[in-house]
Amino acid sequence: QWLEPLLAGEIRSSFAMTEPDVASSDATNIGTSIVRDGDDYVINGRKWWITGAMNPAAKIFIVMGKTDPTAARHRQQSQILVPRDTPGVHVLRGMHVLGYDDRDHGGHAEIEFTDVRVPASNLIAGEGDGFAIAQARLGPGRIHHCMRSIGIAERAIALMCKRVNERVAFGKPLAEQGVIRDWIAESRVKVEQLRLLTLKTAWLMDTVGNKGAHSEIQAIKIATPRTVEWILDKAIQAHGAAGLSQDFPLAASFAGVRTLRFADGPDEVHKNSLAKAELRKHL
Repeated sequence: QWLEPLLAGEIRSSFAMTEPDVASSDATNIGTSIVRDGDDYVINGRKWWITGAMNPAAKIFIVMGKTDPTAARHRQQSQILVPRDTPGVHVLRGMHVLGYDDRDHGGHAEIEFTDVRVPASNLIAGEGDGFAIAQARLGPGRIHHCMRSIGIAERAIALMCKRVNERVAFGKPLAEQGVIRDWIAESRVKVEQLRLLTLKTAWLMDTVGNKGAHSEIQAIKIATPRTVEWILDKAIQAHGAAGLSQDFPLAASFAGVRTLRFADGPDEVHKNSLAKAELRKHL
């Protein structure tokens, strides 16, 4: 019913996990309830930052909530398919990120689920499998973010070089200023480091699986957004005030990359987990 239209590009889906009332960096905090009632499940809760949900083509929401709050910590959550037009689904508003509305993808949304009833067959896998499903999805999602961000960094470097070759200040091209050359050199070194770490991570995921690449996935998720953010900052600076304008893609790119320090887990969560894994090696 849903997979074939998704694969054909006829519809889109949105993953609804993050909530406004809890620290959603800890996925076990999720408060939305998914309660069995005969042949149905009844869903109540509120989600926000639901990517792509403002796009009318997003016909199906993949909702994460709790089916058994008394179960073991990582077995309380489940995921269930909720069609957009189900009674009780209310898209409350579109949300902006640093002033941008992510219009190209439809935009992030805040959504309320009030006594939403769907068939029990809409449950993905089984009760209690929601956390494991989320973790399986997030690994590949994180490396995709990093790959796209490296592309953004390459574009920023190209724009920076073009700009400083063309602009003259104090009688000579900006490209001849030592500080500008330092930015360009550092940017090239940083992006190549990111690329190699990302390729290593992808290789590990292909050869030993996502679990075996767990630490590397965390490392690239920590390093890539903040490093590309640094490169974008220098490219903006090289453009002068024009870099803040809509005449160049740098400001919008900066907002998007800054978002990735929260998306699929904030820096601090990944650093904590990576540090614990490193410490275990030396016990």
